[in-house]
Amino acid sequence: MDYTLEIDGTPETVPGGTGVLLLHPSTGETDRIDTDFLKTDTDNFLVVSTRTTAREVRQKLEYYDVDEKRAEILDTLSIERGYSRRSSDTVHYVAAPDDIDGIVAHIDSFLDEHDGKLRISFDSVTELAYYAGEERALEAVERILERLAEHDAVGLFHLSEEPHDTATVDEFRALFDGIIDLDEDGSVDADF
Repeated sequence: MDYTLEIDGTPETVPGGTGVLLLHPSTGETDRIDTDFLKTDTDNFLVVSTRTTAREVRQKLEYYDVDEKRAEILDTLSIERGYSRRSSDTVHYVAAPDDIDGIVAHIDSFLDEHDGKLRISFDSVTELAYYAGEERALEAVERILERLAEHDAVGLFHLSEEPHDTATVDEFRALFDGIIDLDEDGSVDADF
């Protein structure tokens, strides 16, 4: 199964099982790329957020006119920070942003429970590494990429280059089929 990509400089389609790394200097322009990824050629999608709360994810989806009826959100921040939260059929929580087993288990259940074209956005791997450490973040990404391949789904993983050294960024790069490199000025270079 192929998935359409409508992101500047990327191939028109990618096969199911493709993991895409979004390298960026800051979070400014990432929302546009993320929502372009999610709203195209998708039956259901899951946003795993280690950077913002479910409420903020919903606001982003609404602002960029993404069909929220196809959305599920996994909020990893609210419980740890003591924010009020309302679980629903589409908003779920894990205890903390370093709860890798909980995150992977939820991704598994999302992929098992839905058919058709499925996308996952992981925002952000940098935050996961901040909470769980870089080695555990690398291991988590590998586990998630395996799940995408098993379920013929695709994923977009956000990674800010600034907090990581070059060797670590290269380790993450090596895991992915496609790299989208976002510059400060909003221009995009893609390597697939």
